[in-house]
Amino acid sequence: MTLQQLKYVTTVAQTGTISDAAKKLFISQPSLTKAVRELEKEMEITIFERTNRGIVISKEGETFLGYARQVLEQAALLEETYKKKAGRKQEFCVSTQHYSFAVNAFVELIEQYGSEKYDFCLRETQTYEIIEDVAQMKSEIGILYLNDFNRTVLEKLIKEHDLVFTELFVAKPHIFVSTKNPLAGKKSVTIEELEPYPYLSFEQGEHNSFYFSEEIFSTVDRPKNIRVRDRATLFNLLIGLNGYTVCSGVIDEELNGENIVAVPLEAQGDMHIGTVTHKKVLPSRLGAIYRDALVRYTQNKI
Repeated sequence: MTLQQLKYVTTVAQTGTISDAAKKLFISQPSLTKAVRELEKEMEITIFERTNRGIVISKEGETFLGYARQVLEQAALLEETYKKKAGRKQEFCVSTQHYSFAVNAFVELIEQYGSEKYDFCLRETQTYEIIEDVAQMKSEIGILYLNDFNRTVLEKLIKEHDLVFTELFVAKPHIFVSTKNPLAGKKSVTIEELEPYPYLSFEQGEHNSFYFSEEIFSTVDRPKNIRVRDRATLFNLLIGLNGYTVCSGVIDEELNGENIVAVPLEAQGDMHIGTVTHKKVLPSRLGAIYRDALVRYTQNKI
């Protein structure tokens, strides 16, 4: 097994086809196919399953590619350190629920890293996908919350995927509403007071169960429900429809705008927000910078 072979298979996975990967790597398609097959034979695994529609990454291939990306990153870091070379683009990915502090920490990471060459990814995505991304090492860090309701289910999944949850902070329940909403000026609100207003939440795709909900009190029956995929849409609807969402209460005016405010919700329940990482992966330099930024930003807000 060589670093070149690892670069080959990660490029195939990134492009999705042998032909596109061959063009990107400046080698012939037969040579690339041969190199991939030789690596699969040597490691005694099937990284890519061949179908009539092309190639598909196998389950064991996902795990192998996760390790391959880690090895390539460390090799690039060695070259950068000892050969005084710029090396390849540094790659780093975070998968998170929709938290403004995760975005702020990501900005801080890029400012601290300060290189002209990087390939970073911030995925605001669904709860189950966060766990899968970290398990398959597509993302080094995941960010989600646990509480008394979802803890048993999510901790089981986290353990099954060889992951570990590390708490960042504990948040009390709040709601986000528009500054024009009649509830915006109150010191706190009850669940009963929210009934006339549309309830906004993030949909969870195939895993749209109460346990994977990004909002606590997901089992409460509400007469008006709207599910969305992204934070910008949710905030636009908060303002346009005078709706609300249940949240951690951590808000940033620069990211969320001056028209959204957080109001404490009178209800029992805490959100234990933290990071999810892989047990078998050592933190990278970028991962350490990002986690430090998360800690600083959340400590300032809570």
